[in-house]
Amino acid sequence: MFLHSNATSHKWAFGAIAELLDNAIDEIRNGATFVAVDKILNPRNGNPALLIQDDGGGMGPEAMRQCMSFGFSVNKSKSAIGQYGNGFKTSTMRLGADVIVFSRHMNNGILTQSIGLLSYTFLRTTGCDRIVVPMVHYKYNTSNGTLDFLHGRENFMSNLLILLQWSPYATEAKLLKQFNDIGSHGTKVIVYNLWFNDDGVTELDFNTDPQDVCISGDTRKIETIPTLMSINEQHIGNRFQYSLRVYLSILYFRIPESFRIILRGAVVVQHNIANDLKFPEFILYRPHSSGTVEGQVITTIGFLKEAPDVSIHGFCVYHRNRLILPFWQVISYRYSKGRGVVGVLEANFIQPTHNKQDFEKSSLFQKLEVRLKDMTWEYWDHHCGYIGYQVKINYPVKKTQPPSSCHNFSDVGIAQESLGRSGQSLPNFESQHEQSLQMKRKEQWSFGEIHRLKKQAVGGVNNLTTSRDQLKDQEAAATLMQENKKLLAKCLEFEKEEEELHFKVTQLKSQIKEVSNEYSRLLAELQEMETIKPEKGV
Repeated sequence: MFLHSNATSHKWAFGAIAELLDNAIDEIRNGATFVAVDKILNPRNGNPALLIQDDGGGMGPEAMRQCMSFGFSVNKSKSAIGQYGNGFKTSTMRLGADVIVFSRHMNNGILTQSIGLLSYTFLRTTGCDRIVVPMVHYKYNTSNGTLDFLHGRENFMSNLLILLQWSPYATEAKLLKQFNDIGSHGTKVIVYNLWFNDDGVTELDFNTDPQDVCISGDTRKIETIPTLMSINEQHIGNRFQYSLRVYLSILYFRIPESFRIILRGAVVVQHNIANDLKFPEFILYRPHSSGTVEGQVITTIGFLKEAPDVSIHGFCVYHRNRLILPFWQVISYRYSKGRGVVGVLEANFIQPTHNKQDFEKSSLFQKLEVRLKDMTWEYWDHHCGYIGYQVKINYPVKKTQPPSSCHNFSDVGIAQESLGRSGQSLPNFESQHEQSLQMKRKEQWSFGEIHRLKKQAVGGVNNLTTSRDQLKDQEAAATLMQENKKLLAKCLEFEKEEEELHFKVTQLKSQIKEVSNEYSRLLAELQEMETIKPEKGV
């Protein structure tokens, strides 16, 4: 009963799978290069089972016992995703009734192989009044090339018999065969006897797409006009809810190039939502609690490239590189206000709930929600005209060149990089700066900090820390100024191209007029010649 109630903390199957991938991501620091998610068949009954395998450091006997125990965590690093030591148990029991784990580990030249079983079926069928987790451990004997069992023969045989009876593998040889594709180190997790949904079919659908895992019957329909239905339903902001491949593509803010997530034999292409935004702005936010600054975060906000045709909006909020709230809708838009506005941020100053599908409702979280609401309305009021909506707030625009040097920006509009649509003028930086001064929460920041935080928003840096090295700040400021100059140069290039095109159009019109006049003249001559009667015999 405890296993069952503990697993209900995961209401979403993909959230449970993400927990298991977090363990593999944490193993990157131990040399992991991949994590694979796949479907296999249970050799006992031929039913589908879920496989998750990585080539991390693996687990020795003690680490295996800690993994299969409740409430124990070895992740003391602030950068580690896992914190509570409960994710493996809750996630596996959420996906299926039983899980078996194979792990190979090397420590000080000693190679060990461990097998552990957490089986709801075994515990319930045998009427256990406590959680019994059978495990067997082997040590490789370098002298004769054999495997020796650890922790006493009687204990080993007792646990092995339970494994052979309740796992998918009926003999010790078949159990040991599972290590053949693990390599010198790594871990393999097999969840079997997968749960069914209310319709009596396996919740995880392996058949709809041979390179994906879907949630059975969970294709989301979006109510909109028929011509826009397809673009909304196929958008990543909708598909992640029932397609594991789409969800995994946005699950992590950044992944090293040396690491791959492989789903059913095909590599998952990482997708940065910030790259989907047009007319982006980078907005700095420093949350305060009891008069002290709790952290700083920069949010990338903009319109989805499909706007205004999409009705999707919200913020993708990450914590320690892991997506916690995908497309979190902080507003309920009316009359299309806020439609298509999406933001991306990494909020490490608030704590996620134990299932990593929400944040604890602390005062800092509530302040963040209020700030994101204001941010959405502010962005909409100043940019909705770019996608065809009527602008209700008009600000005076000075037609002057941007200043050659700047030192401070306010809270909103730090470094806008937006290009107007065809037929619209490009917004200049000084007017954007004046507009931002009218917004709330004005704060002064150096270019060095802004540039460093801007890079964090698009996934370019790993550590969001304030450097006190003045030289680095100056270099960062110079780099940002150079980027601004490049953007301005591009703007001038576009204006120049527009003038050249306008000149060419004028020339073409003149040439067309000349050709038309010539055609009229020739036509008149032809008509005049037809009226002249030819002489006899000519």
